[in-house]
Amino acid sequence: MCLLSSKNCTMCYNLAMILLKDIQKRLREEIKNSDLSQKQIAERLGINPSTVSKYLRQDKFPALDTFANLCLILDVSSDDILGLK
Repeated sequence: MCLLSSKNCTMCYNLAMILLKDIQKRLREEIKNSDLSQKQIAERLGINPSTVSKYLRQDKFPALDTFANLCLILDVSSDDILGLK
């Protein structure tokens, strides 16, 4: 069923398939595969290293501005992390 109408549509079906757990998994992999330590990432973001650890454990997801800056630091497209590409 479409999220915007009573009809079935492919666009809404595909949008509904993007799950937070999948986004978190891709983000965790990018953090792990980077050459940066959790401490270095935290320093660049101006956050506590334990917060980066929470991102890795998938206990927490960064705020939108932090997420955007994290993508810049990791040199990865936010579309890739969000599963839009």
